[in-house]
Amino acid sequence: MATSPSSSAQAARERVARRLRDLRAESGLTGTELAARCGWTHPKTSRLENARTAPTPDDIRRWCHACGADDQADGIIAESRDAETAYTQWRRQVRSGLRRLQDSYLELYRSTALFRIYSSTLVPGLLQTEGYAGGILRTSARLHDVPVDDSAQAARARVERSRIIHEPGHRLVAVIEEAALRHQVCDPDAMAAQLGYLLTAGALPQVSVGIIPLTSASRRQWPRETFHVYDDRLVSVELVSARVRITQPDEIALYLKAFEQLRGAAVYGAEARTLIAQAIDALH
Repeated sequence: MATSPSSSAQAARERVARRLRDLRAESGLTGTELAARCGWTHPKTSRLENARTAPTPDDIRRWCHACGADDQADGIIAESRDAETAYTQWRRQVRSGLRRLQDSYLELYRSTALFRIYSSTLVPGLLQTEGYAGGILRTSARLHDVPVDDSAQAARARVERSRIIHEPGHRLVAVIEEAALRHQVCDPDAMAAQLGYLLTAGALPQVSVGIIPLTSASRRQWPRETFHVYDDRLVSVELVSARVRITQPDEIALYLKAFEQLRGAAVYGAEARTLIAQAIDALH
């Protein structure tokens, strides 16, 4: 896998730069000649070709026109737009409140038939109770200095959004590290309620919950960053400062391979319920 999800976003920018560089090379133009045709300086050409500066749609259209490749402009513009939105800063997203951030995922959730989630640190959002979600979101609000702490409303919105898994046409496969059951991100009563709900939700026919034991000897992957896979079209990776959206098929395939290896190390059914029950007992 990539060394970090942010490197994946940078790789997307570099693919756009490489396409531009290849177009120039195929047209037989030097960097100086292309700059003259585009009406900018040679250093700008160098910055665009080396992914140090993100091209605007106008830059791309000028570049393609200079290379006699106008028919490729729209495709490169679309790829560049994807690259620049792949890395979305949390601080920018939460300015309008955590509640609104929860609502922004509704369309994606409704259009997803199969959710595959791996979580190394927390109970996944689709399986969270309001008390547990509130503890997480309050911490997030403090970290990002949200102007108005609407974490309580956001927690209710998250639980409401999670009801999607009870609707026909949606399935959830969740793989959780055992350590996530032990991290007390809320008060003991709320934590016990969360773990109890995990037992209930795991029994639903459309939900599969696997727990990777701390003592697992069958691991083929060490604990990874938390990631969500929406069907086979999008991977979302959560960082402290940002959420990275991955749409390149080869990268999605790599995450799916890692997910299956992690899933293979998990226990299910009675064994998973035993680990959850032990985490509940440890609260007392």
